[in-house]
Amino acid sequence: MEIAGTLAVVTGAAVGIGRAIAIRLAAAGASVVIADIDAPGGTYTRDLIGRSARFVELDLRNDHALTELMTSQPQILINNAGGGAVLTPCYPDATPARWSASLDLNLRAPMLATQLALPTMESTGGVIVNIGSTAGIGFGPHISPEYSAAKAGLIRFTTTLAPRLQRARINCVVPDWVATERGLQERAALPPEEQGPPLVPLETVTDNVLRFIKDDTLTGQVVLLDRGREVQVLNDLVEEPLD
Repeated sequence: MEIAGTLAVVTGAAVGIGRAIAIRLAAAGASVVIADIDAPGGTYTRDLIGRSARFVELDLRNDHALTELMTSQPQILINNAGGGAVLTPCYPDATPARWSASLDLNLRAPMLATQLALPTMESTGGVIVNIGSTAGIGFGPHISPEYSAAKAGLIRFTTTLAPRLQRARINCVVPDWVATERGLQERAALPPEEQGPPLVPLETVTDNVLRFIKDDTLTGQVVLLDRGREVQVLNDLVEEPLD
């Protein structure tokens, strides 16, 4: 897909990964809708980009607000918004309302946004890129079971939906700890022996997002961006599941 001249919706674009993606898309010629609950951050991102960006303040867990957002009929949808991995208490100590809110933000909202985008994308073409997390892969422990479950669900949502689509494409980027401003601060606050490899560069994330958008042959692909390792295509590392 040629990015120039398209409309892109980027959720969670007020800060961090979402902001970096929005800036890259705008630089490539897209008009960008910054969708976030963080008004100061969203306004700042919009001002950084300039006239080709618009900020929409909303809670993505609000179905009415999300439905209104998607009436813009974007050709590009970046399901980036998420979080809650370090909030405590987590499941099973959290209340059902609290852990359900994490599932809603990290999995249900991307699914609904995708559902709302697909009628137009299946008619005229379009690309969806989901932003996952290494919390959603593997079998190790994680502080937040609800967050991990949601991110694992987002990966399988991507790979199971892709074969059913005709003109729309959907892919997933799964980064480890990313070198956002917050990520760099948190890593620097750790003792040296606990810091581990350098964080995933923001450019690596945005490069892979743009690759998924531009390459019309790619759909249903999941790439792992791990700290200190080459980019891996997860689809190539696992066997097909049983029916």
